[in-house]
Amino acid sequence: MTLVAGIDSSTQSCKVVIRDADTGMLIRSGRASHPEGTEVDPEFWWSALQEAITQAGGLEDVAAISVGGQQHGMVVLDATGTVIRPALLWNDTRSAQAAREIIAEAGDGDSEAGAAYWAHRTGTLPVSSITLTKLRWLKDNEPENAAKVAAVCLPHDWLSWRLAGYGPGSGTKGLASLYTDRSDASGTGYYRATESAYDLAALEQHLGHAPVLPTVAGPLESIGRTPSGALISPGAGDNAAAGLGVGATVGDVVMSLGTSGTVFAVADVPSADTSGLVAGFADATGNYLPLVCTLNATRVFDATANLLQVSLEELNDLALTAEPGSEGLTLLPYFDGERTPNLPDATGSLHGITRANYTAPNVARSAVEAVVCSLADGLRALESQGVQAQRIILVGGGAQSRAVQQIAAQILDLPIIVPAPGEYVADGAARQAAGVLTGQFPQWVQESIEAPAAEATPQVLERYRSLVSSQWLEK
Repeated sequence: MTLVAGIDSSTQSCKVVIRDADTGMLIRSGRASHPEGTEVDPEFWWSALQEAITQAGGLEDVAAISVGGQQHGMVVLDATGTVIRPALLWNDTRSAQAAREIIAEAGDGDSEAGAAYWAHRTGTLPVSSITLTKLRWLKDNEPENAAKVAAVCLPHDWLSWRLAGYGPGSGTKGLASLYTDRSDASGTGYYRATESAYDLAALEQHLGHAPVLPTVAGPLESIGRTPSGALISPGAGDNAAAGLGVGATVGDVVMSLGTSGTVFAVADVPSADTSGLVAGFADATGNYLPLVCTLNATRVFDATANLLQVSLEELNDLALTAEPGSEGLTLLPYFDGERTPNLPDATGSLHGITRANYTAPNVARSAVEAVVCSLADGLRALESQGVQAQRIILVGGGAQSRAVQQIAAQILDLPIIVPAPGEYVADGAARQAAGVLTGQFPQWVQESIEAPAAEATPQVLERYRSLVSSQWLEK
């Protein structure tokens, strides 16, 4: 039996899975927590990885390893390979003003023109999560640190580099041994996935100079070995790794229902959305990964269950006893504002209330319909960029709800599959590691269920969208 390891170094924790390279069977696993905060010393990631590896029984018998990691984080190294300052994570918003300035400058003061410029230049608008904006913030606010930057890498790049035996004190040779992949590079704001090339001019303009950047490896290219001899795969950003983990291919749309929602597709053509709703990322196989985020998903379920004083399972049961459309009750789920559509100041609202329809089952179902309709808006944004959805893969904690599965089938009117709960990012990394050994991605059999076919209910989505338009979009 040949073993491979997949790593998910997320914002909250580090997970390690050891799988059989041929079948994908899980052999063992480990997990360790990361510290809270929006800036973190990368050494904490390394310590957590060592702890998770120990829990997983070590890597001595592993033939290949791959790291999937949180995207966009800014890791800056000096000429010796030492981390200059704590890494700024994707959710650190201090660079929001820098993002606005970068866009305005590109359009000579016209933000719409600047947005169009960046959408076509790199496929992604420079928002606060993007690495380029964090580097601009560094230059503007910590110029002494900015001047020290000899190399910039991403969280997964840095961990792969450490696994290869490099680290503080590695010097010029070490910096030249940094690697990344297309998927993670495409979220930096200074990489053109369509040309497979860095945009060094953007770095020179917004950091002040062009530092060493990780070499972008091919999807199944080995980038080194661990001290124990395991091949190191190029790794991937977390969404691209998750796509590998659930076996998504061109035509598949992955909808993730966690605290917030994510909708992304595997596409064979790039996207360039000037509105900024769709991020034009690359995937981990050589294709593209247009992606949309929503702010409100399972938290809507939590809030509704709390209102009705029921458990989440009871909320699920209640929703399934109501008729499609909740007898005219429609919830707009913008409890925390919204990103898709871009309504940061929006609030949630319940419409169409009558004495007859204001019942617990209808309120429960309206919450589920609202979240699915919100994800449908994400799908519409992808379709505006040329995505042709053939099936939906539902993942995340909310995907296990029978009500979500049934209502999604009715509203989206597409075949839906729900993979068994798992560590999709780590599993995708493990699948990439197995592919490096053989030169092709293995076709692991994946346990999943197919949501039963259901009668389409387009009227639910139509009413939802008409209310969104009348209450928010036309203001």
